[in-house]
Amino acid sequence: MFKLFTKDFWDVTARLILRNKIAILIAIIIATYLFSTQWDYMRFSNTEANLLPDDHEANIAYNNFLDTFGEEGNLIVIGVKDSTLFTVDKLNAWNTFSSEFNNYDAVEAVISIKDLQKLVKNTNEARFTLEPFIKDSISTPQEVETLQNELFEKYPFYDNFLFNSDTKTVRTALYLKKSLVNTSARKEFVLNDLEPKIEAFEQEYNLDIRISGMPYIRTKNSENIIDEIGKFVIAALLVTSIIFFFFFRSFRATFISLIVVCIGVMWTLGIIGLLKYEITVLTALIPPLIIVIGIPNCIFLINKYQHEVKLHGNKVKSLQRVITKIGNATLMTNVTTASGFATFILTESKLLKEFGIVASLSILAIFILCLLIIPIIYTFLPFPKDRHLEHLNKRWIGGFVNWMEYMVKNKRIAIYAISVLLLTISMIGINQIKVSGSLIEDMPQESKFVNDIRFFEEEFDGILPVEIMVDTKRKKGVMKLSTLKRMDKLEEFIVETPELSKPVSVVGLVKYSKQAYYNGNPKHYQLPTSQENSFILSYAKNSSSNVDLLKNFVDSTGQYARITTFMKDIGTDKMERIQENLQDKIDKVFPEERYNVTMTGKALVFQKGTKYLVKNLAISLSLAILLISLFMAYMFRSGRMIIVSLIPNILPLLVTAGVMGYIGVPIKPSTILVFSIAFGISVDDTIHFLAKYRQELQANKWKIKPSVYGALKETGVSMFYTSIVLFFGFSVFTISDFGGTVALGALVSATLLFAMLSNLLLLPSLLLSLERSIANKQVLKKPPINIIPEEDDDEKDTSDKY
Repeated sequence: MFKLFTKDFWDVTARLILRNKIAILIAIIIATYLFSTQWDYMRFSNTEANLLPDDHEANIAYNNFLDTFGEEGNLIVIGVKDSTLFTVDKLNAWNTFSSEFNNYDAVEAVISIKDLQKLVKNTNEARFTLEPFIKDSISTPQEVETLQNELFEKYPFYDNFLFNSDTKTVRTALYLKKSLVNTSARKEFVLNDLEPKIEAFEQEYNLDIRISGMPYIRTKNSENIIDEIGKFVIAALLVTSIIFFFFFRSFRATFISLIVVCIGVMWTLGIIGLLKYEITVLTALIPPLIIVIGIPNCIFLINKYQHEVKLHGNKVKSLQRVITKIGNATLMTNVTTASGFATFILTESKLLKEFGIVASLSILAIFILCLLIIPIIYTFLPFPKDRHLEHLNKRWIGGFVNWMEYMVKNKRIAIYAISVLLLTISMIGINQIKVSGSLIEDMPQESKFVNDIRFFEEEFDGILPVEIMVDTKRKKGVMKLSTLKRMDKLEEFIVETPELSKPVSVVGLVKYSKQAYYNGNPKHYQLPTSQENSFILSYAKNSSSNVDLLKNFVDSTGQYARITTFMKDIGTDKMERIQENLQDKIDKVFPEERYNVTMTGKALVFQKGTKYLVKNLAISLSLAILLISLFMAYMFRSGRMIIVSLIPNILPLLVTAGVMGYIGVPIKPSTILVFSIAFGISVDDTIHFLAKYRQELQANKWKIKPSVYGALKETGVSMFYTSIVLFFGFSVFTISDFGGTVALGALVSATLLFAMLSNLLLLPSLLLSLERSIANKQVLKKPPINIIPEEDDDEKDTSDKY
């Protein structure tokens, strides 16, 4: 038996691959076909990302609310701000247009100006009746003027719901069926029915119609995510293939690499389908990530093959050595990269867990594909021509390597000084980092649907629902005057909060009832006194419409009431302060022994999710460092070497965090990923450098300086090549329309570039400066894991960079 991952293991692996190449290719084709059959199970997310674990108190409170009042995110609003709307023809057309949405199966109810009802006192029957503001249609300009006067001056109950009395903005509310809000039927209605109908109406009547509401926002956001998957994959293939060809000047090598990464993308999509995961804003990043990570694997393997062929001219022997000499190093670098992603599996967030599982499995899959396909394909190809090997003689990068060697030899103090200075400046920047829980900050800021969100925020003070559920702890407790007065005090506080819209609840309905009792006089739009209450409630009880009016505000038992308001997209800090202020007011107004009041809603759940992720950032990154430290311990058998190897990789993360603080990039769900991803990838350079350093030590009889300089010369070019690929590969994410994805791509690219310099300058400097304490012969002679098997003396070649 051979020991796992030793030279014997890789010798056996090489023989198995090269002797069973037809069977392996057939197996890969079959596996690819089977993965492709799973694509049908891929589902694009129909809900916004829930960053919290299912058992988190915020999720429990939100689900309790849904159980009581049903889905609260089923409202789509259509708005117009145009003075020409208040003409006979356009107003009638708008009302007809709004009413026609009742004909769609996806729509449960439509409320427009035409559907508004006056609550009218019927003295003879001692009850309230409902009369429409517009009976059939409007026929004269005087009727339009009367309608405006009534809506904007006399009926405050409807103000800020279907119109803004100050700006004369009007909107129509579409309530989708709650059963389809989180299904693909919602998407079909929005894209195939709603948008075409609105566009046709806009063109016919020359009106600028705005659309918003959570179902619409989620649909348009998902559509953008779907569009970006193809854009990212094409951009990643184009950029990496151009860079690859620039390095190798070989269409054949470039084409082989593209085949490998394309199969890797097919496997990734198959893994998503097999696990029945949804395509989210995070999992959409994985296919292009696999291309970016897979191309460096191809560079290592193909470059090694061409070096070997040039060295001794034996193609079979060269392919065998590609596997035996590069296999373990490539495995370890892919495992460390996968580990950076895998740490997300240990979080309690479903969204991050799925991202971590798919990403880590896909990275290991692309490693297997590279190791199998590239050597096998080259067995069928003819011997490389001289032009395919010309790039091995290129010396254009020699100046860069010489500069690095000069800096390490003569400028170590400067390297340390710059590192300490960067660390100090970065720590100051880190203290300036802010946390952002904005629901729309990462959405395409120039898109029409985001501009429409801003429009409704300005006109109606918010679009993100915040729900307050009042449990009176007894049946019919909501309609007690004491409860209504407490709710009214809370609503007054909400009205005084600029970031919140005017609340909607049963309190407004009761005030409206008093106004109606006093023949529609707007001065009486207020809660009734104790004496008035009995008379008004007797009218309400006799009104057949009372149940219909109450059903959205009070549950069937009369024990629970809801207060609905909408919040502007103001970010985590302000949102948290508003929540604290609301909670303080609730605690003062509602005695705990008599009421149980909870705050929930999409906005608060998202804010809690962001806060939860920030708390888990340190845990996730610590786990990544711990896992990779264990790999380093396994490979080098030296605790001191672990510490030295981590320093050049942690410093770039701190610098990136500092830059985020200085330029105002906040910590949010997208940018949180930067640190674990960048650390998992950047440590690959450390592994390659230390592996070659170990080999040089054994060849140079444990002499430190020649070993460090030898490793620097040998690995400098390869680390430069792969870092350039990774830099430009991650840079493709900056073409995204999503701000978070742009920040992710730019920050990871910058971190990896700085990590390359850190590993090529700071790491060798540390090895030279601390040689007596960390690199003495006794430590180094401990049996290490041979990441790169030693070459025979007659096979040694200084041009071998791997």
